[in-house]
Amino acid sequence: MSESATGTSDSATETGPQLRAVGVTIDCSDPERIADFWQAAVGFAQRVGNGRPYITLSDAGGGRMLNHLTIQRVPEAKTAKLRAHLDLFTADMDSELARLTALGATVLVPASTETEPHGHLGFRATVMADPEGSEFCVVSR
Repeated sequence: MSESATGTSDSATETGPQLRAVGVTIDCSDPERIADFWQAAVGFAQRVGNGRPYITLSDAGGGRMLNHLTIQRVPEAKTAKLRAHLDLFTADMDSELARLTALGATVLVPASTETEPHGHLGFRATVMADPEGSEFCVVSR
């Protein structure tokens, strides 16, 4: 096996990524509160950890691309817009917005049909924030 200029072996490049799952970690000051929100928002059934400093939410055998969300206590408060966020896809934007708002989310930027009637790749997105202000989008066609 030889190594390429990037330090990866040629066989790793030929076979592609060896990743098995995708997980996302969300920083917050109150892991219990944020884990409660995200557990209800995405419907993950399993919950592990006590919030000092982690709680991990997952869905064993659920067949989702997103394998888990880890909620992590951090000492600093959120001070700026996140550089990455979750997109939650739904067939019914209005009912999902109502459900997530009832769980404690807020709408930051409603989906616009005037400025982007067809959205990006045919999708429209509403920008929301979880109870601590971390942004995410609800996306539909």
